[in-house]
Amino acid sequence: MAVPLPTAQTRWRCTLCGNLTRFDVTRSTRAVEYVHLDLAGEPRVEEREVLGETIESVRCRWCNAVDQVELVDRPSTGQSA
Repeated sequence: MAVPLPTAQTRWRCTLCGNLTRFDVTRSTRAVEYVHLDLAGEPRVEEREVLGETIESVRCRWCNAVDQVELVDRPSTGQSA
């Protein structure tokens, strides 16, 4: 089951225990990387462009529930933009 990413207005919440802060996320990423090898042959990624990313599953760290995450509204900060 694909889980939607949180936005600036939403965040994740575990539907079983109410956790809002701790999750293990399994994701698939398709990316193009510019890899620079030093003279000893050690690679270092200097640039990375993400072409696509899919959240495969989200597990709650508190109750260990898998894919029991919903999007809820973030609390209002009370400040105007």
